[in-house]
Amino acid sequence: MTLGSLLSKLAGGGAPTIEHEDFCRVVADKSCSIIDVREPHEYGAGHVPGAKNMPLSNFDPTKLPKGDVILICQAGGRSAKALALAHGAGRTDVRHYAPGAGGWRARGGAVE
Repeated sequence: MTLGSLLSKLAGGGAPTIEHEDFCRVVADKSCSIIDVREPHEYGAGHVPGAKNMPLSNFDPTKLPKGDVILICQAGGRSAKALALAHGAGRTDVRHYAPGAGGWRARGGAVE
């Protein structure tokens, strides 16, 4: 399966996302790894507390932490691509926060 066909399949309603309220709980209780796939300069300008940077430009799903992982970018596009790569590599414990860092900030979410 190509990345494009996998993205199309996921975009058809099957993309594992996390809702805002659940994401707030994850950020607060640190129950999942949060991976920010934006470029380092974007990440450095402000990111979700506790998020680690793994830019999509050199994203390697085999280097994701073990256990549940939430991917985030600026507006959901890059995290959806990274999600497709992770699923293509067999990771079923990865989701993404579709509103991205922009949506997080717009809802009053803290950044560091």
